[in-house]
Order: sequence, then C-alpha cells, then structure tokens
Amino acid sequence: MTQGKKIYFASDFHLGVSGKLSSKTRESLLVQWMDEISQDASHLFLVGDVFDFWFDYKYVVPKGHIRLLGKIAELKDKGIDIRFFTGNHDMWMKSYFKDELDIPIYHEPIIEELFGQIFFIGHGDGLGPGDHGYKTLKHVFRNPLAQFLFKWLHPDIGIALAQFFSNKSRYSQNLVQQYLGDKEEWLIQFVEEAYTHTKPDFFIFGHRHLPIDYTLKNGKSRYINLGDWLSFQSFAVYDGQKLELKFYKNENASIFS
Repeated sequence: MTQGKKIYFASDFHLGVSGKLSSKTRESLLVQWMDEISQDASHLFLVGDVFDFWFDYKYVVPKGHIRLLGKIAELKDKGIDIRFFTGNHDMWMKSYFKDELDIPIYHEPIIEELFGQIFFIGHGDGLGPGDHGYKTLKHVFRNPLAQFLFKWLHPDIGIALAQFFSNKSRYSQNLVQQYLGDKEEWLIQFVEEAYTHTKPDFFIFGHRHLPIDYTLKNGKSRYINLGDWLSFQSFAVYDGQKLELKFYKNENASIFS
C-alpha cells in the first residue's frame, strides 16, 4: 500500500434520469467529487448503474455524460486504478470503457485482496432470495437475441424508448427505498450465507439505493451498501485501516445499520 492512498467505491449515479437533482447537476457534483478524490485515490470502483441506460452500439455512443467520461479518462491517465461494474440499468455495456479508456468491465461480482483485506465487490442485483420478477427480466435482457433485436432499432428510437421507461421508474419520482431490517434485507441474507463459502472482510454492493453498514453475525465482517447519488450522494472509502461510508455535500443524510 502506498502511504496516504485510499480506495473509493461509488454506485448508482443513474445518469440520464432526474432524481432529487437533475441528471446534469448530479453529473457536475460527481465531477467535483472525482476531482477531489483524485488527490489521494489509488483505486476507484464504480459499482454499477453509473448510467440509467447504456447500449454499446458499434459506431455511435449514447449522447450525454461527456463531463463524467472526461473526468474518468483524466483519473485513469493519472494512474488511478479504475474498475467498472455493470448494473441492472447499464448491463448492456460491453467493451466501450475497455476499448476507449482501458478500464476493465465486470458483469459479475469479484473477490479481490486490497491493502491486505479481502473484498467481495459487485452491483448486487439478482443476489439473495426473492426479487424473482427482476431475476426473470435479467435473464431476458441478457439474452443475446434480445440484444441483437434492440441493436437494429435506430438509436433515436431505442434510447427514447429506454428513457421513457426510466422516467416512469420510482427513482425518477424521488421515492426513497425503505430499509427492511436485517431479517428482510435480501442482500444481508445473501452475505450471511456467502460468508460461509468465501469469508471476505468486506462485502461491497450497490443496487439497494440505501447507505447501509451492517456487521455480520461473525462480529467482524461488514456489508456496505453504497447507497446512491439520486438521494444520498454517498460513497465508501478505505484507507488501509478503516472503511467508512460518507456523503458528498449532503449533510442531512444518514446511514442504516
């Protein structure tokens, strides 16, 4: 570990749909945040749903988000190790970040040792019990035939269709998720079961849209949910000694545990 360096994690920006703040305002905040963390970041993990919709077209790029993409490129050029995870909204990201920015793309959770600790990192969608409706949709959208058929829609039609459904989502209507408690939260149920097989020190997920810091029943390992930037502007940072959930320019937010 390089002295003074930190690992940052963030997820669920959902750029392209309005929340408490407009998408462009949220993007500006993200660029400011990335500019600040670039001073001491060794790693930046973008843990899914960075975009509310993305499709890897062969010759065109979805319009917008140019400030964020430029800032990510700048951080990469500074030598920061950046990882990109797809979520349930941008699962059709295939190779754009890898081809243009040399940033690896992960479609499934990974287990990695960082600064001497074992991290289990993934978006979190489709894990644990329940959520059967989404799990069915995930299989449909990951089907190569569905992606092939969507590709043949003109981008003006395909992206407009995706934005129409995004604007109907609960996130665009500023509906904050409810914390269900450790007996009902399906990602908590997942991590308690997964620990018996993988034994990481930290589970890092997004998807739940709530900043959660939960200590597993073993009394040591922790599950961190990164919250989102629609309502919380939350992120996690690890300095080699402690892992903390924090909020960027949002003094009224709180952590669920």
